[in-house]
Amino acid sequence: MKRILVPTDFSEHAEDALKVAAQIAKKNNSEIIILHTLELPSQMNDAITGGISIPETMLFMKKANEMLSKIAERAYLDGLTIIEMTKLDRPAEGIAKASNEHEIDLIVMGSHGSSGLEELVIGSNTEKVVRHSEIPVLVIKKHTNDFKTTNFVFASDFSKEIEKSFKKLIEFAKFFDSKLHLVMICTPNSFKPTHVAQKIMDDFITPFNLDNYSTHIYNDTNIENGIINFSNSIDADLIGMCTHGRTGFSHFFNGSISEDIVNHAVRPIITFKI
Repeated sequence: MKRILVPTDFSEHAEDALKVAAQIAKKNNSEIIILHTLELPSQMNDAITGGISIPETMLFMKKANEMLSKIAERAYLDGLTIIEMTKLDRPAEGIAKASNEHEIDLIVMGSHGSSGLEELVIGSNTEKVVRHSEIPVLVIKKHTNDFKTTNFVFASDFSKEIEKSFKKLIEFAKFFDSKLHLVMICTPNSFKPTHVAQKIMDDFITPFNLDNYSTHIYNDTNIENGIINFSNSIDADLIGMCTHGRTGFSHFFNGSISEDIVNHAVRPIITFKI
């Protein structure tokens, strides 16, 4: 893992994400790019596109760069290579462009979770990042001085469609030195007998030659509750899910995981694009 991107709006929750990124980077000598996207009023964007320098624009840029410089001096970033970056762009688009231009391996974002994905770090644009990002996105829900990934829950329907994403998840599990707890959530609307659910999981897992893992079938009233309650039952450190670019959070059982899973789960969540 060479480069980690941390978008920031200079909030406390964004700093929580940066602290976790620092812990990950120190384990692998990764670079951290701290990105602030500055979305300007449409008339300013038009002027900038036309090559006209606007004093207000320069003032906003200068202030953002000053704040980034202060953040880069945080003691918990000592010893790391930190790149500060300000982009004049819409947040989601700016994050996507930075990810592609700088070959980012992981995006780390903060969340206070008061209103689901709409409140992730930089407003509703972050839902677009989680939904469309080709790069894994790690969502941090609260401050933590010791980011652990010992017990890594991955909830899925284990369909063939997620195979590519699952390979990437395995890479991260090995990087984090995690035990994978693979779980299929069965609900009244998506009920499967235990032997059927277990066969689906076994058939899916076999080609991957996993060693440090366990499989689980968990019954609950709905998918969201199932993921949260199962994660609570094993005291999980991290929850992994696949996302679908067309429908937002992963289409489990021909549906979609609602925003509630990000809003209500207190544990970090990492998403992988299908």
